Amino acid sequence: MTHAMLKGANVPLDATAVRAVLHWSAGQGVPAVDASALLLTPEGRVRSDEDFVFYNQPRHPSGKVWRLGQKRVADGMTDTVQADLSGVPEEITRILVTASTDPDATPFETVRSLRLSLYDAGAEGAEPIAYFDIKPETGAETALICGELYRRGDGWRLRAVGEGYSDGLVGLATDFGISVDESAEPDASPAAEPAPGPVAPAPAAEPAPSLAAPGPMPEAAPVAATSFPLPPQQPPSYGYPPAAATQQQPPAYGYPQPVSAWPDPAFKLPPQGPQFIGQ
Repeated sequence: MTHAMLKGANVPLDATAVRAVLHWSAGQGVPAVDASALLLTPEGRVRSDEDFVFYNQPRHPSGKVWRLGQKRVADGMTDTVQADLSGVPEEITRILVTASTDPDATPFETVRSLRLSLYDAGAEGAEPIAYFDIKPETGAETALICGELYRRGDGWRLRAVGEGYSDGLVGLATDFGISVDESAEPDASPAAEPAPGPVAPAPAAEPAPSLAAPGPMPEAAPVAATSFPLPPQQPPSYGYPPAAATQQQPPAYGYPQPVSAWPDPAFKLPPQGPQFIGQ
C-alpha cells in the first residue's frame, strides 16, 4: 500500500534498500532540480565533506549511498538518490534527501508538481512505498529538505520534511557542517604604499564662524581735549585793516598750525586823508 504523506508525517520501512525519486513537471522557464543526500551523525552534522552526495560527488565512499542522476520521463523529469540502508555506517543516524536548483538558484515557485516518492529498490516495477507532494512555504526557496530517512531501533523510517533555504545548496550544506568552495577569484593585489616620511604638523583649525547674533559694539575711549592758546589780538590802528594771517602751511603731525600776528609783507598803506589828494 502506498502512503500519501503530509508534512511532518512518518512511515516505517521494511525495505533494506530504497530509491528516493524527485519528480517535477518540465516546461519552459522551469529549472532542472538536483537531488542530493547528507549523511548525518546524532549531532546533526556530517563527519566530513565526504558525507555529502551531490552532482559533483555522486557516490559516498562507503558505496552505500549514491546519486543516479536526472532522467526525462513521459510526464516530466526525475532525479534519484539510492541508499542501501543495511550497509550504512552505524554512526550515521539520518540521511537527508534534498533538492536544489543550483547552479541557477531559481526559486522553487517556478517548479511545478514537485513530489518525493520512495520505492523499494529490490522490487522493480512496484508501486511507491510512500510519496510526499512538496509545497514551498514562501516560493523564494532555492533549496529544500524534502524527506529524511532516520533510524528507529533496528529499522528505518521516512519523515516528510519540506523545509526550505533561500541561499541555495550552499546555505543548506554549510548548515550541516559542509565546507563549500565557491571558487571566488582573489582580489587584485593593492598597489604598494610609499614608505612613511615625517609628518608635518597639521595647521591649527580655524574656528567655525558663529551664527549667533552679534553683541553691542564697545564704546570708544574718551579723548582728552587739548587747548592751544592763540596769540593776543591787538586792536587795529586807525585806518589800518586787521592784520591778515599768513598763508598757513600744512600742520606738522600732531600739532596745529600757529597763527601769525604780523602784517602781510605785501600790504601797502593807502593815501592818508583828503589833505593829500591832488598833491
